[in-house]
Amino acid sequence: MNVVTLIGNLATDLELKELAEGKRVASFVLAVDRASKDGGADFFRISVWDRQAELCSQFLHKGDRAALEGRLRSRSWQAPDGTRRSAVEVVASRIQFLTSPGGDGATATTPFEEAAVA
Repeated sequence: MNVVTLIGNLATDLELKELAEGKRVASFVLAVDRASKDGGADFFRISVWDRQAELCSQFLHKGDRAALEGRLRSRSWQAPDGTRRSAVEVVASRIQFLTSPGGDGATATTPFEEAAVA
């Protein structure tokens, strides 16, 4: 079973890209606090697709708090310098905004719409 649930703060602003056939993808990095006495955070690259990507790009910004559900996806590619690269990212299927639209730190109460994942 490949299921991920994360709650954290956006460490970057969203980057929205339009792909072929009208598909859209937004990506960002989510910082999730570690539950340990030493503290710290782990950083995860997140991608969201299509209508959900558009909505996230409108309403989520660096520093905002969000909860998400999704799956892990690993990929690899050859960089322009010829080296082999790989990455693991979370493909979000559901996102809930936890920062109010006014940015006052209050929690939003409405769950975000689910969207099909590419």
